Amino acid sequence: MGQVLERTRIQDIDALRGFALLGILIVNITFAASGFPIHLAQDPAYDSWLDHGVHWVSSAFVDMKFYLLFSFLFGYSFQLQLEAAQRAGAAFKPRMLRRLGGLFVLGVLHGIFLITGDILSVYAIIGLVLLAMRRVKDRTALIVAAAIYAYLFVTLAAAALFVDSSQFIDPTTAVAAAQETTANMAGSFSGAVDEHIRSLPTYGLSLLTVQGPTTLAAFLVGMVVGRRRLLQNLSGNEAVLRLIQLIGFTIGITGGMYYATVGGNGHTDAVLISVLTAPFLTAAYVATLLRFMHSERGEDLRRLLAPAGRMALSNYLGQSVANMLIFTGAGFGLAGQVSPLETVGFALAIFAVQVALSHLWLNSCSYGPVEGALRAVTNATAPGWRRQAA
Repeated sequence: MGQVLERTRIQDIDALRGFALLGILIVNITFAASGFPIHLAQDPAYDSWLDHGVHWVSSAFVDMKFYLLFSFLFGYSFQLQLEAAQRAGAAFKPRMLRRLGGLFVLGVLHGIFLITGDILSVYAIIGLVLLAMRRVKDRTALIVAAAIYAYLFVTLAAAALFVDSSQFIDPTTAVAAAQETTANMAGSFSGAVDEHIRSLPTYGLSLLTVQGPTTLAAFLVGMVVGRRRLLQNLSGNEAVLRLIQLIGFTIGITGGMYYATVGGNGHTDAVLISVLTAPFLTAAYVATLLRFMHSERGEDLRRLLAPAGRMALSNYLGQSVANMLIFTGAGFGLAGQVSPLETVGFALAIFAVQVALSHLWLNSCSYGPVEGALRAVTNATAPGWRRQAA
């Protein structure tokens, strides 16, 4: 019975990670499919009610939600790795430094050659802060996380009140820049790489002001949840899960609708509301998925998603490879030629293929291709992927 509970617990985490991968792909593919999101501009070629509707739904229910879930799970896994090192009698700090170093290298290569913006290098850098805070008390970790959001509230509220963000974005200039970026992405692989590099200052500003701080806060909350084993031995009937759904959906959907209706990242007040309410919707998603996966009908969903989440790093990088082949000049060069609805269709198709490939790979291997290599770097051992015979 204990082994069944342990296997279910691990599948829960992996399935949540797989779910997060889908949400991240739906966001990231929009930046691969067109230069317009990068420049906060509306593509005049896709200006129908359906195009706007797809953008609105994505902004309200997907944008700024799933990287928080991914970050929370990173903090949770950090705690599991700390405990694994303790059980093995191994020094944790050198292990984690090697792991973060490997992530940083992967992230830099990923952000230059495959995608506009990257989260792995960010995780590596912010992971150093988490490593330094690994011995803080739970209360301290949660206070720091709350303080981060208080800081964001003050700074973003001040910006919304006293800074006219519209003066920084000229629609005509933004559209022209977006069209140039799209053409460069579709024209050649080197053109896409140039655009990735050119976007680094803009992406870096976003990391410094919003995404980086919220990522650290999610890391810390995930670490505390891992310490307290709050995701272990769940039945799906816990009252707290229903409470999280009630509060999370009420606040999160209200904030998401405001963010989408006002205009998203081009408006500081919309960003402020999204930053403050996105964690509630993310938590509601987690509670809903956990409840459903522990129902009679939901067990199959857990088994379906878990392998994709178990190979999360390989699949995350694989998504960028697929996007590059579809949209840049290295492949079909479809950047700027795919509608918002078709872009979501591509995302669902890519994820479906990844789920199938993850099941096939893990039938004979214990780790994903990139996970096995990173594990070797972490443990300073030779890489190995094949499942060991019992």
